[in-house]
Amino acid sequence: MADSELALLLARFQFAFTVSFHFIFPAFSIGLASYLAVLELLWLRTRREVYRNLFRYWVKIFAITFAMGVVSGIVMSYQFGSNWSAFSDRAGPVIGPLMAYEVLTAFFLEAGFLGVMLFGLNRVGPRLHFAATLMVAVGTAISAFWILSVNSWMQTPQGHVISENGQFLPGDWLAIIFNPSFPFRLVHTVLAAYLTTALVVGAVGAWHLLRDRTNKGAQRMFSMAMWMIAIVAPIQIVAGDLHGLNTLQHQPIKIAAMEGHFESYPEGRAPLILFGLPDEEAATVRGAVKVPSGSSLILNHDLNAPLKGLDSVDRSEWPPVAIVFWSFRLMVGLGVLMFALGMVSLYARWRGRLYDWPLLHRFAVLLGPAGFLAVIAGWVTTEVGRQPYTVYGLLRTADSVSPLGAPAVASSLVAFVVIYFAVFGVGTWYLLRLMAHPPHRGEPGIEEGPDRPIRTAGITPAPSVNPERSLHPTLPAK
Repeated sequence: MADSELALLLARFQFAFTVSFHFIFPAFSIGLASYLAVLELLWLRTRREVYRNLFRYWVKIFAITFAMGVVSGIVMSYQFGSNWSAFSDRAGPVIGPLMAYEVLTAFFLEAGFLGVMLFGLNRVGPRLHFAATLMVAVGTAISAFWILSVNSWMQTPQGHVISENGQFLPGDWLAIIFNPSFPFRLVHTVLAAYLTTALVVGAVGAWHLLRDRTNKGAQRMFSMAMWMIAIVAPIQIVAGDLHGLNTLQHQPIKIAAMEGHFESYPEGRAPLILFGLPDEEAATVRGAVKVPSGSSLILNHDLNAPLKGLDSVDRSEWPPVAIVFWSFRLMVGLGVLMFALGMVSLYARWRGRLYDWPLLHRFAVLLGPAGFLAVIAGWVTTEVGRQPYTVYGLLRTADSVSPLGAPAVASSLVAFVVIYFAVFGVGTWYLLRLMAHPPHRGEPGIEEGPDRPIRTAGITPAPSVNPERSLHPTLPAK
């Protein structure tokens, strides 16, 4: 392998490594910010302390998750200048402003209200504090809007013009932002973030219910999470189907790799390959388990609809088929398990056993990390399936990399691996420790009042008094 090819491979692996670490934090914080807003709204409406206690429980976890997401995102963005300078030079006039809009509209909004959200619970009015929490949640959604617009333009580019020196210049900003795949990616990704959060919250609630099924905080978080999964998982299946139809229209070769179709089916009746071992050299899927006409039915909703295969383009246009094939199946398989969890939880709720069915709780704990695995698998499917292009059909990945030698890229990759596992490993360990503490009805050292808690930690308790005096302060002590 030539030095330039090795440098390209290492640069791709480095970006994949850092994005994978970064993606799991926004996937959690987007949903968690909305969950915190819902908890605070419920507390304002009902004044039930269980909701405020759950807010305090999860806001600490959100703060650490948000911080790790910001740090990993900043580090990741520097690679555009270090490893992908050619891409930045050519696509910068389009993606640069979009990423700047994300900072100006989303990050500043989140940063402006985050301090009030984290430290103002007992310092500002409850409605003002709820407004701050709501603004942070809105900021995370706006951030997803801009980042997904950038990524979607790279998948389905439009609205640009190409200058004489090969730069992509904005021609129609609305067409760039609302490119053909953007609405489908936005809905699919945001729903995935809500599912990821619901699975984590549900797993934590289930973990503590297995130890104390009478814990009201664990009961409430588990119930809310199961409602979210039962509602969102079916919607996500529909959104995924619509996203697949859009991808078939604009990126048919990616779909061919996802489905494992090396050959085209001009007459329709393309089979659905459930499992098998893709062999790119032989252009076949070995040991394939097929459902006759399944792909034509799912992708086109028509048994006789033709379907393009990988043989419709030159091999140089193929993505790495095995990676795309299996990452897609991992994502779909985890989605089926999420749907099953939601349906089983509805059955348990109907039978009145939502809080005392250990088998359901163990299932929920087992699926706790499933959201993270699914979003990473979906990202791999999307990004690897786009290869060999960074801007689909227009700019190849080999022409996007910086003119660096393989040793330089390898050294930075090793540094990233060591630092990321050390820093984010400790952060993740601390998050798990926070989740291991059970939710409670009142924090240690806090007496709950109707409006705000009164700190009593460190104060020596007064000696016990006669109950009559405590009820009637005007009576003398006996």
